[in-house]
Amino acid sequence: MVKPLSKQSAKGSGLVDRSLSLRARSSAGNTWLSSGSSERDSADRTGETQPLEYRVLETEEQVGQAMLDEIRHAWRQKQQDLVIVLLGGRGAQSLHRQLGELAAKGTEDRMLASLKVFTQDALAPMRMDNSFSFVRDFERLLGNEFFAKVKCFTPMRTDAIDLEAELARYVEDLQGAGGIDIFFLGHGPESGGASHLAYIKPNSGARASDLAGVIPISQSILEHHISKFRAGGAAVNQSDELECRRASHIMTLGPAAILGARRLIQSIVDAGTAPAKRESYRRVLEAKLSSDPDERLRQLDANPGLWIRQHRNAVSLILPDVLQA
Repeated sequence: MVKPLSKQSAKGSGLVDRSLSLRARSSAGNTWLSSGSSERDSADRTGETQPLEYRVLETEEQVGQAMLDEIRHAWRQKQQDLVIVLLGGRGAQSLHRQLGELAAKGTEDRMLASLKVFTQDALAPMRMDNSFSFVRDFERLLGNEFFAKVKCFTPMRTDAIDLEAELARYVEDLQGAGGIDIFFLGHGPESGGASHLAYIKPNSGARASDLAGVIPISQSILEHHISKFRAGGAAVNQSDELECRRASHIMTLGPAAILGARRLIQSIVDAGTAPAKRESYRRVLEAKLSSDPDERLRQLDANPGLWIRQHRNAVSLILPDVLQA
């Protein structure tokens, strides 16, 4: 189902910007691809901390409907190609089912035909057809008609020999597509009440200028990933799970991609099966971030879930149990 921008169309339309000049740097064993030149630049770009707007909806279906309405609104406003970054796992499954139903109905094909769809993270190395790949889950929920109707679907290639080179190519394609209109985010709990966005882990050294990174995997991430797929109803098998458990790294979009998106939509629908999200989300809501750029950057590194507070156009769509004590 991979439907990337073709080399011919990219060359002819100028969609792929090869002048991005990404710089690779290492931080505590993590490799980050940055568009910035210095730590000072990164600290300055964190910007003013924003209060996080959230909307409480009663059902997971309503959360998915609200996410779909965001796509509709953005398309009506733009009336041209729309770049969206999909969220994997439970948080967006209702959206994916509704998009699949919409594609089957054929009532909004003009909008679907405008979508340039990208993914935000992936475990690697791993076969693209592994049942624990987000791509497989997207195919299961979105359906063949969705993939046939969208302008392109470009996932991270987890079977690439050189993961850093693949991620650099991916970022170039994403930027060349016109920048992100809607970035759909989840919220992952971490120890000590911290959290991650995409797979930006605490203390991984991510900076505001980092567009993407390749980070070593941890056992907690693997268990969280596998449990998400099981809870979401994906059809998985033992051999695929064994391969998934052998994954050594995570490819992820970084803070610069999140901050550069025109709109952030966060969804949290699984606090019942992941109760640690209640404390970690409350910390994101209530955190007092420093006015000093360097100290603020240290706070963001310790708790990457806070990066959403650096964006001026973000909203969380949550179920009532997320706010329960």
